[in-house]
Formats: sequence, structure tokens, C-alpha cells
Amino acid sequence: MNFVVGTAVGGRLASLDALALVWQASWLVQFVLLLLLILSVISWAIIAFKWRELRRAEQDSEAFLEVYHEGSLDAAYEAARDLDRGPLSAVFLEAYGEVNRMARFSGKSALEALTEGNLQALTRKIAWTGSREELRLERGLSFLATTGSAAPFIGLFGTVIGIINAFQEIGRAGSASLAVVAPGIAEALIATAVGLFAAIPATIFYNYFVGELRGLSAAIDLFGTEYEGDLRHMASAKQESNPVAAD
Repeated sequence: MNFVVGTAVGGRLASLDALALVWQASWLVQFVLLLLLILSVISWAIIAFKWRELRRAEQDSEAFLEVYHEGSLDAAYEAARDLDRGPLSAVFLEAYGEVNRMARFSGKSALEALTEGNLQALTRKIAWTGSREELRLERGLSFLATTGSAAPFIGLFGTVIGIINAFQEIGRAGSASLAVVAPGIAEALIATAVGLFAAIPATIFYNYFVGELRGLSAAIDLFGTEYEGDLRHMASAKQESNPVAAD
């Protein structure tokens, strides 16, 4: 009897096809593999989206800075509208709109309306917009971090279940030969392999995107400080040239 059972199980060993082993696995292992597959698909979708989003954000920010450093706020405004995928453009547009709102409220020109109180409010507006853009660019990275840290353990859980099933198979066969053990162990290790397949790309690209975001965050902070200083300088120069309007 043991020989017959061992021969039947050994037939599985002769053709250890990965897909066949998945179909032969228990429902719990199959559920783990399905969960890992879903995590992997979502991770790759986020990777593709974030790669494109961060690349465009960097390109648009560099192009906008070139126009902004030419010194014309009106030209920078037109450029920011066209290069709206960059965080620097968003910061500029928010502040530019706030300056115009202050001007309409005070009945003065844009630069003449920038009193010290308005400049402080504008500084808060720039800081808030910069933080909002950073959060927007970080969206989705938490999923990659979670997949990178949790997927190996989910795969390990499937492996433990598969090994338990393998030992149960040994008990039914009454033999611990390689022909009996190998198929069950192979089923179990597939879960670990799929877990690593989901975790490794997620971890690599998460670290890469975090590095890119550090650069963009630094650019947002530097531009916010530069923009605030430029507005303060231009407002001071305008008010000095037209003291009656400033009063």
C-alpha cells in the first residue's frame, strides 16, 4: 500500500510544473498567492504612474524655473499655466492668484498691495501650497512601502501552510521519501517566491521615488523662499518709487 501511494505521489514529482502545483495547492495557499498577485499588479501600476508623474514634475519644474528667472512675473504666469504638472508652477499660481486677490481687495496695484501683513499671509499660503504638492507627489508610495515590507511575510505564511500540508501528505503516505515530500515542499516555496517577486520591485522603486521626492521637496522649499523674497523686494521697490500710493 505504501508503495502504491508513494508511486502515485511520485508521479507529481516527475513533472513539477509551477502552474500545476498552484492548482494542486490547498485553497488557503491559493488565496495567499492570489493576494500576492493582486499586490504585485497594483504595485507595478503605481510604479508606472509615479515614474511618469515624477518625471513630468521634474521636467516642468526645470522649464518653469528657466522662465521665472528671466524676471517677468507675467511671463512666469503664462509658463506656469502651461507647465502645470510641476509643483513649482502650482506654488507660483497659488501665490500669484493670492496677490491679485489682495490687490482687488485693497484697490491698489498688485505690488503696492503687499503690505507686511499681506506678505506674511502670502508666506503661509506658499508654505501650505508647497506642503500640499509634496503630499500629492507622495500619494501611492505608502502602498509600495507596505507591499515591500508585508509581501515576504504573506508569502512565508503561505509557505508554512504548504509545509503543514506536506507533512500531512507524509502521514497519509506513511513514508518520508523524496517522492512524497518534494511536491508539497515545492508548492510551499512557490508562495515565498511570489512574495519576493511582489516585494523586491516595490522596495526598490519605493526607495528610488523617495530619493526623487527629496529633490523635489528641496526645490519646492527653495523656490518658495526665493519667490517670497522676490515679491518682498519688488513690493518694496514699487512702494519706494510711489510713496503716495503706498500710504
